[in-house]
Amino acid sequence: MLGVLMTASPVIADAARPDKSAREGSKAVSKSVEASAKEFDRYFHQLLKQQGIPGAAYVIVDHDKVVAMNTYGVRVKGKSEKITTHTVFRLASVSKTFAASMAAVLEHEHKFSWGDKVVRYVPQLSFKTPALSMQLQVQHLLSHSSGLTPNAYDNYLEDNRPLSKILPMFATIDPHCKPGKCYGYQNVLFSLIEDVIQKATGVPYSRQLKDRFFAPLKMEDASLGWESFMAANNRAAPHVQTGRGWRPVKVEKEYYLAAPAAGVNASISDMGQWLKAQMGYFPDVLSHDVIDDLTTERVETRRHLRHRIWRDYIDHAGYGLGWRLYTVGDDRIIFHGGWVAGFRAAIAYSEKRKVGIVILMNAESRVISDLTGNFIADITGHGKLVQAIAAAKK
Repeated sequence: MLGVLMTASPVIADAARPDKSAREGSKAVSKSVEASAKEFDRYFHQLLKQQGIPGAAYVIVDHDKVVAMNTYGVRVKGKSEKITTHTVFRLASVSKTFAASMAAVLEHEHKFSWGDKVVRYVPQLSFKTPALSMQLQVQHLLSHSSGLTPNAYDNYLEDNRPLSKILPMFATIDPHCKPGKCYGYQNVLFSLIEDVIQKATGVPYSRQLKDRFFAPLKMEDASLGWESFMAANNRAAPHVQTGRGWRPVKVEKEYYLAAPAAGVNASISDMGQWLKAQMGYFPDVLSHDVIDDLTTERVETRRHLRHRIWRDYIDHAGYGLGWRLYTVGDDRIIFHGGWVAGFRAAIAYSEKRKVGIVILMNAESRVISDLTGNFIADITGHGKLVQAIAAAKK
């Protein structure tokens, strides 16, 4: 099931500030981004109304500036509380961007190495052929390149089994290719990065996120875990579609048990900050070297070239560390989506243009893919939102 921002601008250190020509270029582009943002707002409200989506929020960032942020609908269908810019949503697999970023920061501080064997930190992990488990490196966890069948043992996560109960089951299977050589999306194995971080630093993953990301980025609504989500007064309820429309459902713990893979909660205001950081405008939090590492392709993901939204203009697809990497002409789109029971999330930005978007939704609707893909097509010149708006009206 698992796949997918604060208005104040950061103070950019001189070393991180774009040169004069880049700044002048961004001014020329900013009008276009603002125009795209206005069209996107129309498209956003049009599609959500057509689909009867209970609630959603989005933010659009141009370089270090939030150019648009808006919300739609209610936190719980049938009730009056509106979605606000501080309403907390589950990020689902967009959480992977946090785990990979945290790991990259620590790896660059030499707390551990990407080439370290996973069994050094998780000695209880073993495949059917023990020698193969010795080949699994830390970087393979975050790039989904373990070689295992995709989503191995996710069904046990959905049964609310803790990782400690799932891990012994890997002793009954083997990778179908050598680690590092092929792509297979994972949640259980990805989440072993929490053990790596804990053992390498002596500091829990949750504390690292709070101290290294949430606090310095002023992500005031962000948290990790089911308990924190339920403690938030301004939180969105999950909704699933039935024959009678969207229905609110219980907040499940299932994928929260794989915290690095799907455990982060945040508001759209928070995600504006996170997007700026990923695009390089908080170098004290995420250095340019760390970002380059995160967005260096580790494995090719050819099947994503066939995705119904992206297939018309993606030239190449791969996975870095916690990020999908889509080549579009002379640009790359750095992307991730998320989907858990009752929630969808998406984050994407243009590496060249430094323009990005985050969308959070309290419903399991594929409309989030249309919204994200058509915005990216618009800003990269591969499509026009006005055409998407017109098509949606038919």
